[in-house]
Amino acid sequence: MVLSASQVAAFERDGFLVVPAAIDPAACDELIARAGEIVDAFDPATVSIFSTREQTRTSDDYFLASGDAISCFFESEAFAPDGSLRRDKAVSINKIGHALHDLDPTFDRFSRQPAIAEAAASIGLEDPKLLQSMYIFKPPHIGGEVTCHQDSTFLYTDPMTVVGFWVALEDATLENGCLWAEPGGHRGPLRKRFVLDPAGGTRFEELDATPFPEPGGSDLVPLEATKGTMVLLHGLLPHWSDVNRSDRSRHAYTVHVIDGVADYPAENWLQRRGDLPFRGFDAA
Repeated sequence: MVLSASQVAAFERDGFLVVPAAIDPAACDELIARAGEIVDAFDPATVSIFSTREQTRTSDDYFLASGDAISCFFESEAFAPDGSLRRDKAVSINKIGHALHDLDPTFDRFSRQPAIAEAAASIGLEDPKLLQSMYIFKPPHIGGEVTCHQDSTFLYTDPMTVVGFWVALEDATLENGCLWAEPGGHRGPLRKRFVLDPAGGTRFEELDATPFPEPGGSDLVPLEATKGTMVLLHGLLPHWSDVNRSDRSRHAYTVHVIDGVADYPAENWLQRRGDLPFRGFDAA
């Protein structure tokens, strides 16, 4: 998956690149099956709800420990008022994160396949390091909105180098909550950073008051994607996805890659223990 000069130019111009048929559908099916096994083994008594609304995000110990773990997070609408699950556990999970690519062999193979490694090299990542991985379920009826944001808010480097490699494991459409992005928006400022608070927990550090594009507005374009499509997302690119009220899930997998030549600050929320350093695309 060496990108052409025109593809690289499009990524640099728009801040995103949609690459259809980049990933073998059989590999997508393998990842879907493995994610199902992880959820089956997950004890729902360990409840952590992933809020997709930045202003209400809470950082409990479970979330902060997920940087070097495989952790499941529920959808905010998964629970009834009495605290019980409204539906089966398998269709109540928002995502699995955030070290799947280093701790699970199936996810390791998928994350370090040539299609992703060669795309990372094509856009100039000099010393790529796989930082964070997320399996996103976007389950039918309750798949939560992901508010308009920039990935560099959460995965900051100096200089800013993070790129998301997002793979549609199932078709992503307007009906089931596909991605939307602002063409050229990566040339705008970083609005905020999500950092560890010295007093405990986390906080948002406000950097720039420039408003994000209005969700669903004319400044954003939909990135509908068939199964096996890979989408590259610049860390400064504003992007959004709507709720999924349809009858179909929208499974996707994303791995965020940074350049090892950049500084990765100690106040970033995602930190690794010493025996699990960030690795590149080479086998362990």
